[in-house]
Amino acid sequence: MRVRIVYDLEGKRRVNTKAMAVIMLRVVVLTLLLFALYSLDFLALSLAKGVQTAPAIVLVVSFLHASVLSFPLVRSRWYGWRLIGAMFLLFYGVMYLMTAIEAVYLPEILPPHLVLSLLVNGGITAGAFSIFAVWVHGRMRGDGEGQEPNQRLVMSWTQWVWKLALSAVSYVFLYILFGVLVFLPLAGALDPKALAEASALSLPNWIIPFQAVRGLMWAVLALPVIRMMRGHWWEAGLAVALSFAVVMSANQLLALDMPAGLRMAHIAELFGENFAFGWIVAWLFHRRHGSRR
Repeated sequence: MRVRIVYDLEGKRRVNTKAMAVIMLRVVVLTLLLFALYSLDFLALSLAKGVQTAPAIVLVVSFLHASVLSFPLVRSRWYGWRLIGAMFLLFYGVMYLMTAIEAVYLPEILPPHLVLSLLVNGGITAGAFSIFAVWVHGRMRGDGEGQEPNQRLVMSWTQWVWKLALSAVSYVFLYILFGVLVFLPLAGALDPKALAEASALSLPNWIIPFQAVRGLMWAVLALPVIRMMRGHWWEAGLAVALSFAVVMSANQLLALDMPAGLRMAHIAELFGENFAFGWIVAWLFHRRHGSRR
């Protein structure tokens, strides 16, 4: 009996190691695909300039994006075009839409023509990546959602209302908290001159309501991931938190025209803020009152 148990454990370990090796190989393939897509410039956005001046950084960003986006793909109960649509919404929403929306209060940094190019380039990149990623991970065909019923996001309209409202408030709180406790001290320590110049930019009086609306948009981006994930709720939480935090913050590595100290402080702020918000949203919308699951 002891020999059989040891054999089973060793066999399972070999299977797990092989599966992880296959997943990592697929991540490498998706990294190279993203590197190629980030090298293309579909509407003269000059995105390819980063590949020419800092190809190593673009490769690192591609690897980080491919890695975190592969996690919800591998653990998804969805397949085919449904999964492709969910992946497109997540990637396009976090990488491009949530960046482009900042043009509402930062028109001097993101002028309208640049926003249009960003959205079109992003749509092509996110679409190509989503289709290829689902295919590479072998998720084009499957047995549906399986035998186990999916109760996630099944709730009354009153719960939808107050959970969405709480998501908006939570995002505003984290936006202020990480701005004050992370960005300002870190930027002040790394590059006080650049911080002083950045502080000269005047924000509109409606920035807080705007961030609340942005929080609602972030929550909507999390819902397909929460719904499609297998396993315990914390797996969905980790998938949402990593997707939000890594995709958005790693994207700032490509902002080579921003002072290095300011860029590092902004990356730390975005990572912490979005990582925490991803966990909050996943926990909030997974929780079903009156039920253990």
